[in-house]
Amino acid sequence: MLNFLNLHIYQNKYSKIFFSLFIFIVFIILSFTSLIKPTNKSYSLFLEFDHAYGLKKGTPVTYKGVNIGVVNRIGLSMNKIVVLVNIKSSNILIPSNSVFEANQSGLFNDIVISINLCNKSYDLQSEITNLAQSCNKCSSFIQHNSYIKGYKGLSYDDLIRSTTRISQRFDDPRFFSLFYLLLKNGLYLSDELLVLTYNFSSIYQVFAKQLLFSLSKQIL
Repeated sequence: MLNFLNLHIYQNKYSKIFFSLFIFIVFIILSFTSLIKPTNKSYSLFLEFDHAYGLKKGTPVTYKGVNIGVVNRIGLSMNKIVVLVNIKSSNILIPSNSVFEANQSGLFNDIVISINLCNKSYDLQSEITNLAQSCNKCSSFIQHNSYIKGYKGLSYDDLIRSTTRISQRFDDPRFFSLFYLLLKNGLYLSDELLVLTYNFSSIYQVFAKQLLFSLSKQIL
């Protein structure tokens, strides 16, 4: 009976020690997790396009050739397409004078949203509107939840369409008739210029002979 009581006392004692250690370890873990702040937090941007251009969920977003995010959602309205883009890290800073283009790249003409610095070919009124009301300072970088105008970039479909139109123009009989008329007029004009040059050289030779003859008479 005495041994049973001693065993029960030891069990209670060890249970209290184990429970205290467990509470202490949990407290330490919670303290460390509260002190550690996530440094790789992502942020979102809203892009407005006139056309979807083949964009879909999961389309990559590149900045200077580096993949920095993906398309999360695409919204359709009457006159525009609004694309929600997720940038992987808040450490990725995108200048506010950047241009967002939907380009085709690769062997299979995959669609990619490319971010490039603005050049003079764009009259960029980028329509960047910061939806975060707490941000009162004007920043040189695009902020979280910004609304940005996107543009159409390189498209192989447009290139093929333009090439087809040019080939159709060359196949037009009116083009060949006009080209033949211009060529005929050019040949006629070149013949007239040759005749005019020959006549001018003949007049010059006669004038030079008369001048030499008059000078020789005065000398003699």
